Amino acid sequence: MQNSFKEVATVPGSKKWEQAIKRETPIYSRNNDIRSDFERDYTRLLHCEAYRRLKHKTQVFFAPHNDHICTRMEHVSHVASVASTIAKYLGLNEQLTSAAAIGHDIGHAPFGHHGEDCLNNLLEQKEGHNAPKKFWHERNSLFFADYIETLQNPDGIEKTLNLTYAVRDGLICHCGEIDQQGIKPREDAIDLYSIKRPGIVQPFTWEGCVVKLADKIAYLGRDIEDARAYHIIDMAAYRQLREIVASTLGFEKKGAHALRSGKAVNTTVLINDLIVDLCEQSSPEKGLCFSDEYFKFILELKKFNFANIYNHWRLKEFAIYAENIINTLFRTLQKTKLYAERGRIAQVLQHYPKLCSTFEDWLIKHTNYRTWSNEKHNFTDRKHVLHYDTPQIFDIFDEESYTKCIIEYISGMTDQFAIQVYEEIITF
Repeated sequence: MQNSFKEVATVPGSKKWEQAIKRETPIYSRNNDIRSDFERDYTRLLHCEAYRRLKHKTQVFFAPHNDHICTRMEHVSHVASVASTIAKYLGLNEQLTSAAAIGHDIGHAPFGHHGEDCLNNLLEQKEGHNAPKKFWHERNSLFFADYIETLQNPDGIEKTLNLTYAVRDGLICHCGEIDQQGIKPREDAIDLYSIKRPGIVQPFTWEGCVVKLADKIAYLGRDIEDARAYHIIDMAAYRQLREIVASTLGFEKKGAHALRSGKAVNTTVLINDLIVDLCEQSSPEKGLCFSDEYFKFILELKKFNFANIYNHWRLKEFAIYAENIINTLFRTLQKTKLYAERGRIAQVLQHYPKLCSTFEDWLIKHTNYRTWSNEKHNFTDRKHVLHYDTPQIFDIFDEESYTKCIIEYISGMTDQFAIQVYEEIITF
């Protein structure tokens, strides 16, 4: 029902408010700032470079040349739209919801979930296959927000985003891949880096829970629409879709026409019907949930997408190519450790100009790397010159730390940039 969650919203005076707006360090203020804490987080995420790069990161289809195919940025926009609509109707804090939604995928790897698996596999080679997943994009979104992404303060100094606890929590707890009903927020304000696996810890706020479900709502129908544009789905698959609708919703049910046609998938209708069902079924007592029939529909639709889209042979062929790109970049950069220790990264990467300039800047910004000057015969710390006020996250003299440094650098790449630097390496 409308405004049924108003009493549990994360707003001034609520029991979680002070923890929700808490930052690691106080943030600068302006005398004329009219924004709330969560609105500031929203714009800080909107202006950071990791968000900008989402326009060239895979959602489902790798490095698409078709401008109308969904990329990671469009997916994030869909999630923000869905989450904001739900929060507004239920009486939750729309500003908090929008901030967590707009930033939830800033830690995604190039080439989508396959790129994420590739980076995790590289770390598993070091850690052992029985270790918990070492790279997962939800945690990486938090890591990028806390340590990697920067904005200039009023003095022109690059500093980390320094987001509120509630937004940071929404980033790491947004996993929508696990199917759950009756989602409710946890009570405790835990150390977010103590979360070891995606999807096992519920968000701290109801608004974070909304983002988690909005993530699921946003991608289901759009993935089918894009698959049809690439002729991935044939008429036999569409007949299967109609059978799914009939067996779960029934053709006479409201909204069943979203997937009835053999000619098209009406993504907007499908998203609308899922939003309406969630809003009608949810309450603070029951938690956020769908009706039984719509929840069954979601499960069947996910199975359909995996069988007919995500495991399609064309995507698997590109996945082989993407894995080769990531592995080549990783092996190439692993060879640079000794040069990094000596401040001579430009010497070993001089033939790969794009890779050289961006990786050296990464080292300057996030490690204890110092550039060797042949003219002055000494090391130069360029962090101050470049106005970086950023913490040292990685140690170039430690092998494990340097490996993680490389993994995080690659994770920030777009599909197109990864392909470009890969071609720099293999082109003679």
